[in-house]
Amino acid sequence: MEKNIFFETIKCEDFEVFNLSLHEKRIARTIGLNLNLQDYIYPPSNKLLRCKLIYDESGVLSVEFFPYKKREIKTFKIVKDDNISYSKKYLDRENLDKLFNKREGADEIIIVKENFITDTSIANIAIFDGTNWITSKNPLLLGTTRDRLIQENLLIEKDIDINMLKEAKKIALMNAMIDFDILEDYSFLL
Repeated sequence: MEKNIFFETIKCEDFEVFNLSLHEKRIARTIGLNLNLQDYIYPPSNKLLRCKLIYDESGVLSVEFFPYKKREIKTFKIVKDDNISYSKKYLDRENLDKLFNKREGADEIIIVKENFITDTSIANIAIFDGTNWITSKNPLLLGTTRDRLIQENLLIEKDIDINMLKEAKKIALMNAMIDFDILEDYSFLL
């Protein structure tokens, strides 16, 4: 049986490494080890970098840095899959990639599982109902930015169905690299 390999995507800019404690918390949840990521991450420049830290049950396997350029996302294909599972940030993203390939010309997908919105292929999602920002209480992956915003009481966890998504005043994507990115100009392909 193949060994499970995981990764963290960590934002680095101006030699600063962002949200390390939340990444360490997710690693501890994933493999049961408490790692001090400051011992491993040394950004090579002051540019905006995506740090990819690869690890398994034995610890850190590699650390790589890539220049980061944000993808422009304006169209979403709604993709239903009741069997998708991605509760840990596995290096093997084959099942997510298969869903992403069903986007039919859209920029990104929104994954629906058991009639509720979960995530996109690269980010957690939130909707604005006119009063509150709401994120799925059952995302595929417990993202670090999502975790921080819930702790700061900026997001409410709740089941989000397709109608709530369609009626949202705004939506936002969130991950380690884009933080909380509010989209006002977007459309859905159903």
